[in-house]
Amino acid sequence: MGAIEQSLTAYLESRPGLKYIFFGGKGGVGKTVLAGTTALHLARGGRRTLLASTNPVHSLSGLLDQDVYGRAVGVTGEANFWAYEIDTKETIERSKQDIKQKIRWFLKFAEISSQADAFVESATMNPAFEESAMFESMVDIMLKNEYDAYVFDTAPTANARRLLGMSKVYSLWVDKMMKSREEARSLRELLSFTKKKEADPLMDYLVAFRKRIGEARVLLTDKEKTAFFFVTLPEALPIAVIKRFMQWFRDFGIPVGGVVVNMLIQRDQVHADSPEFVRNRVAMQDAYMEEIWRDFDGAVRALIPLFDNEVRGVPSLSRVLPYAFGEPR
Repeated sequence: MGAIEQSLTAYLESRPGLKYIFFGGKGGVGKTVLAGTTALHLARGGRRTLLASTNPVHSLSGLLDQDVYGRAVGVTGEANFWAYEIDTKETIERSKQDIKQKIRWFLKFAEISSQADAFVESATMNPAFEESAMFESMVDIMLKNEYDAYVFDTAPTANARRLLGMSKVYSLWVDKMMKSREEARSLRELLSFTKKKEADPLMDYLVAFRKRIGEARVLLTDKEKTAFFFVTLPEALPIAVIKRFMQWFRDFGIPVGGVVVNMLIQRDQVHADSPEFVRNRVAMQDAYMEEIWRDFDGAVRALIPLFDNEVRGVPSLSRVLPYAFGEPR
């Protein structure tokens, strides 16, 4: 059996400037619990911390046992700790209105007589539109720089990959848009009888947007400020998901902080007379732990047990702290 070479605590201590922490993995592995535990640890350590969810299927309010939907709310009984479930519906609607305004700018500039609504409907039917809207909300949160630390509970890994990958997609899109826009403006000025330059709000927007996305990409790929942690269970599918996506995150430049293994059955609670089902589950977990130690060599940061009750509310999160961060119980 392997051993943890660098714990979650040691990892964070080795990077005192770490500010943006992401938790991802297959659905149902406990990402929200680990994100909440980490945010609680940072807040109790004196850092003003925001726990935010970019997962369209939110569970932060359930985890904390209080309503944190649609705005940042102070977590009851904890100093330095705020939580925020991004309002997906409101975010998407706001993005639609922004797109509608920009399309109107374009149509007016191109002297095309048409309604923007049809173009907006077409643009927002794209399957990636939700991720792009959530990405922009996440960027807004990061660039406002109102907290000392940010912990993000992300969507299942495939969605998180698209979400975080939006910065690269946006950069390519904006560069092409700006090039086309500049060519169109130059041609328009060449054919115009007046040399007066017209206001171009869309170009102004693209310039500002490129700067904003560039800043976000710098933050997302800064190994001193950002880390993405994968949460897994000692089971085949969650492990396979991490293997599939871990290298993508590294290739993209997002620093991978490591792997947290969740819901391990505690061996000291299992005896020879324990039910056969339990003993079989322990044997299965042991086999997958060998795979985890082998394939994620040196990257395992914490082992979290399977609790006998649902983790819900700050007192329950406090039960997870000693296992995630080695804090006194």
